[in-house]
Amino acid sequence: MGSIQLKQVQKKFGETEVIPPLDLTIEDGEFVVFVGPSGCGKSTLLRLIAGLEETTSGTIEIDGGDATAVPPSKRGLAMVFQSYALYPHMSVRKNIAFPLRMAKMSQTEQNERIEAAASALNLTDYLDRRPGQLSGGQRQRVAIGRAIVREPSAFLFDEPLSNLDAALRVGMRMEISELHKKLATTMVYVTHDQVEAMTMADKIVVLQAGVIEQVGSPLELYHTPRNLFVAGFIGSPKMNLIAGSEAEKLGAHTIGVRPEHIDVSKTEGQWKGTVGVAEHLGSDTFIHIHGIEGCDPLTVRAAGDVDVKYGDTVYLTPNAALIHKFGPDGLRMS
Repeated sequence: MGSIQLKQVQKKFGETEVIPPLDLTIEDGEFVVFVGPSGCGKSTLLRLIAGLEETTSGTIEIDGGDATAVPPSKRGLAMVFQSYALYPHMSVRKNIAFPLRMAKMSQTEQNERIEAAASALNLTDYLDRRPGQLSGGQRQRVAIGRAIVREPSAFLFDEPLSNLDAALRVGMRMEISELHKKLATTMVYVTHDQVEAMTMADKIVVLQAGVIEQVGSPLELYHTPRNLFVAGFIGSPKMNLIAGSEAEKLGAHTIGVRPEHIDVSKTEGQWKGTVGVAEHLGSDTFIHIHGIEGCDPLTVRAAGDVDVKYGDTVYLTPNAALIHKFGPDGLRMS
């Protein structure tokens, strides 16, 4: 079991409220990602669940029991940090075994858990090496293995891939997602990278200034963002938000259209603009276009072989069925 429920949980540091009272339910076995810009409160919220920060008010329940005042070591949770926090003088085997030794577990059971974790993480061949002999991705797997052997009811990840290069991040993203499927255990994952959130999560919690802006599956947030903040945060490249006369024509204060939902032509279209930078990525080209009222520049996602260059005049036509409308309060219009 690994259900977690937050009821009117609030956190203040002195007189500064960083988490206004909020409610959140994380179901057993879910992969939930907290995402938002730096300073939005996502790591603080994770630390409240872990017990590393005390709640100012409210209740945290784990598997139906009140854990608000329970110390971190008694909550049945395992945390993986951005820093690997490995002991450099110990072998991989001893690093993974450390929490088991602290719990005075028998050597036989220690060995069984270590071997199982190493197998799941492809670390079997590295058990006798020291951390300094491993790559960054392998060291992060050792840190995850140390969490796995505790057999927690839930794993808490605090930006675990931030120290890795781009290629390793993609690989580890896949490995953690596959691990979740294998273990079928609740995972709560903090990141500022919305691509990580979209590719890994069953459920995303979008935070801004400690407030939950929206909770939903990746595709729910992509297709039906509830406000301008979520619309502009979820998606890569981000949604184009257009105010002014173009929005007013559709009875909205602001309209949103995703870069992949705009057709580009050199001969005709609804909007006329000038090509600025065109980012050629192989399969896709991101074209940044100037001169569009209410959104300058506007980004279009086109085919990788699109024939445009800096200074070209182009015409754009948004897919009318996929335009998002927002009112003056920033909320989605039905």
